Amino acid sequence: MTQSNSFTASFTLDKAHYTECYTQSSTLSHDKKTYFKANILTIFGLFILFATPVNPYAAWFVIALGILETVSVYYHKLWWVMRQMMSKASGSEVKLTIDEQGILTESFHINNRILWTDVTDISETELGLLIQFSLGKSITGKEMASKSYISKSCLSDEAYTFILSNAPSSN
Repeated sequence: MTQSNSFTASFTLDKAHYTECYTQSSTLSHDKKTYFKANILTIFGLFILFATPVNPYAAWFVIALGILETVSVYYHKLWWVMRQMMSKASGSEVKLTIDEQGILTESFHINNRILWTDVTDISETELGLLIQFSLGKSITGKEMASKSYISKSCLSDEAYTFILSNAPSSN
């Protein structure tokens, strides 16, 4: 390519942005398998309470853990968005630069670059792009990976197309 492609965009880290990020990137489903651990804890606590001579406080503690786990799974989205809203980055303006090297995210609190060579997958979602990338190897030699979400609402059509053209399958 003789022409240098560089695109910039900006967005604010607000509740709407965090909610969109969660809904587009979360893999949590509310089925029986998701609540399995909570159900086991509750049943085990009831077993301790009614079938053993163990102190009932221990049984009620295990039952409470099961109920807490159920609540945490049920309200996972709300809890995640609330934690993001309490972070120091919440409410700040983020500048996004997409160029030949990769994707640069800059704000007062963070400067992060995802290189195109580290990108392992780019998936289109209903409202944006989910970019999976390699972080290198851990001490144990296991490959570490992460993912980042970019909303279509802050990208121009040219920037969106440029990102998709840098997907590993198209190289």
